[in-house]
Amino acid sequence: MKIDAHQHFWALARGDYGWLTPALGAIHRDFTPDDLTPLLSAAGIDGTVLVQAAPTVAETEYLLSLADENAFIKGVVGWVDLETADAPAQISALAAHPAFVGLRPMIQDIADPLWMLGDTLTPAFEALQLADLTFDALTLPEHLKPLRTLLARHPDMRVVIDHGSKPLIKDAIIRDWADDMAVLARETNAWCKLSGLVTEAKADWSLEDLRPYVDHLLDGFGPSRLIWGSDWPVCTLASTYDRWLETTDALLSQLSHAERQAIMGGNATRAYSLRD
Repeated sequence: MKIDAHQHFWALARGDYGWLTPALGAIHRDFTPDDLTPLLSAAGIDGTVLVQAAPTVAETEYLLSLADENAFIKGVVGWVDLETADAPAQISALAAHPAFVGLRPMIQDIADPLWMLGDTLTPAFEALQLADLTFDALTLPEHLKPLRTLLARHPDMRVVIDHGSKPLIKDAIIRDWADDMAVLARETNAWCKLSGLVTEAKADWSLEDLRPYVDHLLDGFGPSRLIWGSDWPVCTLASTYDRWLETTDALLSQLSHAERQAIMGGNATRAYSLRD
């Protein structure tokens, strides 16, 4: 299957999207399956991974209800407060839903860059692994060293790094991010999402602005551990859905057909154990 491994839906009336303010303009509105379906059809996308956008279990349950109603949603990455004593029980309960494939704390919004290393989170990480779920790491460059420490503690945990850990493309800063990502690629089994890059670039970005970062991810993680996602509708702040897809095709043009197929769907299916 051709999979978009990172997309969102939201309904503003739910009231739990603290980051989603009118200042974000065009994406400060509801986005539903009806909005995305024509884009998937035009792009030949067979299915998606729907990712949380609010730090509430209620939103996760809302996303699972959308998966029940829409067969193209092959998996849902949700949210649980990993610090609470009942986090393992909540994880186990959510994992009973066949579409529930992973968890994503919103690490980029947490002030302490070492938060993920807190001892109170250990039972939740163990429960996540016991339930055969995937951990989505929504990180920034400053979180990469702590993430490496976390993965050394939990080497068997399936981890997907979202959005290439959001390198500073707009400022053409690459070295420290590149060094840390190379270590993670070399020393862990983590996957990395080829997503969310256009919104880290300058407004008039070009393919060549993205190329050094994508090439570095390819060199480190290789075609077997990179996963394509649109980050729709957030991506629409900087690109149309089809422009990002066309840009990806150009950036991966040197790869074999099998390697491109892996990045565009096969790896997501393995990383998330997606349902048919």
